[in-house]
Amino acid sequence: MTGSVSYHSGLSAEETVARHYSERGFRVAAQRFRTKSGEVDLIVQKDDTFVFVEVKKSRNVARAAERVSQRQLARIFETASEFLASQPNGQETDCRIDIGLVDGSGRVEIIENVLAA
Repeated sequence: MTGSVSYHSGLSAEETVARHYSERGFRVAAQRFRTKSGEVDLIVQKDDTFVFVEVKKSRNVARAAERVSQRQLARIFETASEFLASQPNGQETDCRIDIGLVDGSGRVEIIENVLAA
């Protein structure tokens, strides 16, 4: 049962972060985008720029940020590369990788451009 609560909590955090980006003029291009390399929680787009977002939820945002490992960032980078391969400009597409942090009260903090993609 704990896994189910955690799963739904994660989905809720993704929706909260998606709403945060939407309020700033981004559109959601994909959620839980999977490839052979891994998964990206959220891909948003504004104009010709894509943002690949890893979403983390914790009681406080500092703790959530600590939960993002270098290995995880490498998988996100690989998944982003596979996504970009399907775009007209391929790897030349303007993009970045962000971390979307959500705390226990639903506050969102975005760490932008954690890894140049």
